Amino acid sequence: MAARDKHHDAVRSALIADGWTITHDPLYLSVEDIGFSIDLGAEKLIGAERQGRKIAVEVKSFLRASLITDFHQAVGQCNSYQTALDISKMEHELFLAIPYHTFRQLEDSNFYTAAMKRARINLIAVDTDKAIIIKWIE
Repeated sequence: MAARDKHHDAVRSALIADGWTITHDPLYLSVEDIGFSIDLGAEKLIGAERQGRKIAVEVKSFLRASLITDFHQAVGQCNSYQTALDISKMEHELFLAIPYHTFRQLEDSNFYTAAMKRARINLIAVDTDKAIIIKWIE
């Protein structure tokens, strides 16, 4: 089993505090004998319905000295996971969860903003000290 990201537990707690039920930790799927392990699967019931919204969440801390290196890895991993979710016809929407301070760095850059939009990456910005979600970007 791969090591958990430094902020895994903070993101998990933030999702729960936001009303999500953690359904998978991690969310496993397989496509053509290739195994994938997305950090979290979660569901939120909508109204009185028993059906709800399902999300898959990949947690990244961006701890390397090079923001671009971490960004490349996260974008590539999200691309692979989105492809696997699409092929397997899972109902989960993919989100990349990152620390809020990292989100602020990415948000202030035209390059990172354009690259995330082009890659169609949904983001969750989390205050990892308080374990709360600050912002959802879809």
